[in-house]
Amino acid sequence: MGRKRVPGLALRGGIWHIDKVVFGQRIRQSTGANRLEEAERTLARVMEQVRQVQVYGVRTARLFEQAAAKFVLENQHKRSLRDDVSRLKGLMPWIGHVPLDKLHMGVLQPWIEDRRSVQIAVGTINQGLQIVRRILNLAASEWMDDQGLTWILAPPKIKLQPDRHKRQPYPLNWDEQERLFHELPSICVTWPCLPSTPAAVIPRSAACGGNGRSLCQQWPLRSS
Repeated sequence: MGRKRVPGLALRGGIWHIDKVVFGQRIRQSTGANRLEEAERTLARVMEQVRQVQVYGVRTARLFEQAAAKFVLENQHKRSLRDDVSRLKGLMPWIGHVPLDKLHMGVLQPWIEDRRSVQIAVGTINQGLQIVRRILNLAASEWMDDQGLTWILAPPKIKLQPDRHKRQPYPLNWDEQERLFHELPSICVTWPCLPSTPAAVIPRSAACGGNGRSLCQQWPLRSS
């Protein structure tokens, strides 16, 4: 007779998943293991974490993949969510299994080096780092467990990569401004207080209201 399987584990798609109530808390997550023995060790570790929280008020160790899933669920309204999901998918093989409190720049470095090795732009790499930083900040400030504890005590410092090839802002000269304004749609009218500036360039609130008074006085108008 084979060894009896520990209750709370289910095999789905070749991977063992946890589905168990521990101390009144429903635990449903992947073990990431295809071997029963390894899955049982993961289940035992998760059960001990829940016990530590209930008895001693210790924070539950959560993986980055759990935090990423929460971020996606909470940001369904974002227009850029599809881009965020794409970036997170690229990060999952590298840091999805990493506990949030163990995640730092050293853990991210292999991903950064891999992106550089395939000529990914620094700006694109930084977009991935920014979403990691955002998730960690939320985990340290807004996301609470049932005990009123934040998911992590404090966020690690996620430093963006220097982009030495980033194009610098280019201020238009007066002739270039004139050509730009000439190409704008006819709906763009001129503000009375800014004779040479179309309405599309400066909102009414900025041009003529509140702090706009100083703008109307200081805008560098070219004399005719």
